[in-house]
Amino acid sequence: MSVKLKGIAASNGISIATAYVLTEPNLKFDRISNANCKNEKLRFSKALEKSKQDLALIKKHAEENMGEEEAQVFEAHIAILNDPEFIGTIENEIDNDKVNSEQALSDVSNKFISIFEAMDDNEYMKGRAADVRDVCKRVLSHLLGVSLPTPSLIDKESIIVSHDLTPSDTAQLNKNYVKGFITDIGGRTSHSAIMSRTLEIPAVVGSEDATSKIKNGDTVIIDGINGMAIVNPNEDDVEKFQKAKRQFENRLKEWAKLKDAPSLSLNGEQFTIGANIGTPDDVKSVIDNGGEAVGLMRSEFLYMDSNELPTEDEQFEAYKKVVSGMNGKQVVIRTMDIGGDKHLPYLPLPEEMNPFLGYRAIRISLDRQEIFRTQLRALIRASEFGKLAIMFPMIATVDEFKQAKKIFEEEKSKLIEQMVPVGANIEVGMMMEIPAAAMIADKLAKYVDFFSIGTNDLIQYSFAADRGNERVSYLYQPYNPSLLRLIKNTIKYAHKEGKWVGMCGEMAGDQVAVPILMGMGLDEFSMSATSILQTRSLMRKLDTKKLSELANSALNAETNDDVIKLVKEFTQHNK
Repeated sequence: MSVKLKGIAASNGISIATAYVLTEPNLKFDRISNANCKNEKLRFSKALEKSKQDLALIKKHAEENMGEEEAQVFEAHIAILNDPEFIGTIENEIDNDKVNSEQALSDVSNKFISIFEAMDDNEYMKGRAADVRDVCKRVLSHLLGVSLPTPSLIDKESIIVSHDLTPSDTAQLNKNYVKGFITDIGGRTSHSAIMSRTLEIPAVVGSEDATSKIKNGDTVIIDGINGMAIVNPNEDDVEKFQKAKRQFENRLKEWAKLKDAPSLSLNGEQFTIGANIGTPDDVKSVIDNGGEAVGLMRSEFLYMDSNELPTEDEQFEAYKKVVSGMNGKQVVIRTMDIGGDKHLPYLPLPEEMNPFLGYRAIRISLDRQEIFRTQLRALIRASEFGKLAIMFPMIATVDEFKQAKKIFEEEKSKLIEQMVPVGANIEVGMMMEIPAAAMIADKLAKYVDFFSIGTNDLIQYSFAADRGNERVSYLYQPYNPSLLRLIKNTIKYAHKEGKWVGMCGEMAGDQVAVPILMGMGLDEFSMSATSILQTRSLMRKLDTKKLSELANSALNAETNDDVIKLVKEFTQHNK
């Protein structure tokens, strides 16, 4: 008897193959008090060395399967194991608390993981949580003498079934054999979801119970378009699967024709579809997928992958690479969005009860102006090489934006006086991610060149609910009329002042949200690069005059589910 599982569509595609269940090893341990600190630190040191050797081999395997760029994640893993602050904190806990290595490793790593996982607006930083978890699991396995799963041994067409997939797991996947995967946990921004799109294999995440419902050897259909799986399908299921697969393959061919096409609605209204990126190397994917802009480049990688503050020249080279690589298309770079939740060894920040509502992003930049001014100078210098826009994160008040803009103008004037070449028209805008700011969009619009709506944080702050917290995850409602009204308010007042509005949150590539956002008049949609062509195809089928009516209906609906129903009914009537 076939069983259907529902989850989150993480990567487009449909496939059928035999289940390969990645079982988690038993890594349980007992806390040992009054441990021999010298012996424990020696055990810990040996486990570190073995883990580094593992990672060197996995990195080599990843280079062969996925290319040098994707294998760079393991440089970050090795860097974690060489991080004196991280290692020192664990050793200090062994000394101070007199506990065994396993307990100290678990305590320290869990603290770092919980911090990173809460950073929902930033895929790069959330990816660090997966990195720390993966690395620490490897070290723990060596401490306990337990072997970890080895997906690289898969030698036949398979669907991977797992509670979650770590970077080490995905690096070992050979797409010639792995035809898709399904996990118990995760969302579209989780590491496993991002890697599935990189590998271009169908994936469903967040199914909750895939590992309990699927056994090794079961036949599994993965539908990465609709976010579902069928276990041990019957003949009718297989026939539907084959038909859906043919339809999807035809759609891919049609989407590919749109790579160099403009992003137009059915009635000829033009939009911009860009991509969110985390490093300069991501530009290639933007170009390959027909991106018309970089709607968000996160600059945090410069600070996270270093043992000291990045210099002006280091930042300039990174920004220049992106701006010049986009060949005249606009690049929006967000200034540093790091907070007191991350303890960088070179940037001591205060401990806070709630760091995500505390000392972070523009608040640090305005307080630590030497860091901010260095970044702004690098950005302004890079503007000579293309179309650059600068965006300030976490702006809550008009005064904050005006202060940040004043500092920008001061540094730009200094560079011009020093005869340093700078771009003629650098736009300066802000992330719209705090409800209080959205409520005064009419005031802020007088000073900004643009708004970019960061929906991940805007949703969480609007509903006072951390979507990483399973108990309140039901409140993560991207189509709720209250949120839509904040978005509409932002677009309305920006357009009144002749300014453009983009969106760089996950919602921008959401196929349910896109028709509503088009109807509201959103100008730029920035998303994962692999979602660009699908979104462009959808836009070309929609008439913005009819979408305006849909958007008004959505704004006047009562619930998140009501809005979903409205969009589905609209889609059915306008095929």
